[in-house]
Amino acid sequence: MNAPAADDTTRIRDYLAARLPGARDLSLANMQQIAVGWSHETFLFDASWREGGETRAQGFCLRRDPGNALLRELSDLGEQFRVLECLAPTPLPTPRPYWYEDDPAILGRPFLVMEKVPGECPNPWGREGRAYYAAAAARGVLPASFTDALATMHSLDWRAAGLDFLGVPGPGRDFALREIAKWRNFIEATGAAVHPILTDLMCWLEANAPACDRLTLVHGAYRTGNVLIDDDRISAVLDWELQVIGDPMYDVAYVLSDLNREGTELLSNVVERETFFERYEAATGIAIDEDVCHYYHLLYAMRSAAFWMSASDLYARGASADLRLARTAWSVPVVLERAARELGY
Repeated sequence: MNAPAADDTTRIRDYLAARLPGARDLSLANMQQIAVGWSHETFLFDASWREGGETRAQGFCLRRDPGNALLRELSDLGEQFRVLECLAPTPLPTPRPYWYEDDPAILGRPFLVMEKVPGECPNPWGREGRAYYAAAAARGVLPASFTDALATMHSLDWRAAGLDFLGVPGPGRDFALREIAKWRNFIEATGAAVHPILTDLMCWLEANAPACDRLTLVHGAYRTGNVLIDDDRISAVLDWELQVIGDPMYDVAYVLSDLNREGTELLSNVVERETFFERYEAATGIAIDEDVCHYYHLLYAMRSAAFWMSASDLYARGASADLRLARTAWSVPVVLERAARELGY
């Protein structure tokens, strides 16, 4: 975490004061800019003020569009805010949304403000993070909570919640074909030459797209690292950037992927495979289809290639100075080699 620029702190305080007109002696403390993620700038801070003769305090999280986000048009803060508004009254633990602003005159770029939820989010690929999840898994509470949060997501009434604005796939193979088209457009937007293996992969995905007979809210990247954990329980599901209405196996495949764990057989570093299957299926009434999950593993390979091609393109064009994006060019052939093995090369 880093300290934000003084000008940012001042402007955030001025904005909050305008949003809390009854507040007196408003002050911000513990202001930090989180140096993780590639899509948005994230600020955490605590506010305190006096109102109606009482002292009040609230933690806030502010996410701002940096103007050169990795996901760009696929990661609209206005849409994220609307998703959080829809999810607020549901049983799924998510941060409470407060305000969204698209006027660049306020903080330079669009931003949203939401609740700072208690909890921590260890990096699942770092040594300390792996130790954290191993210890939590041994205690038994987090594996159940992690599975239950996904089951809750896949069981909620997304139409009643108003989430149909995300777009509702048609019957049959429409969901998978829509995802392929989305990521193909993302790849084409880079202007890069498409590798023959990637072309083969996309053709295979189109030819083998599975039918989906049950649509749910799908997070798109549900794993440790995208959830907050408080007292061994999921206190909030984060990073609402890739959500769609679609096949729940798309999320399940992401949990099952060995790319989302490091040095352990525990799914997402935290839950045993058998425990996950039994608990998820009992809570949702959805049978996990491993053949469909295998298909989505390959679709994730296409998506990963799209991510890394776009990231390296941002750096190459000078749109971002983040060296992490430059290094992603190395990841593209790694992803494609893995996909080639899966395709039987």
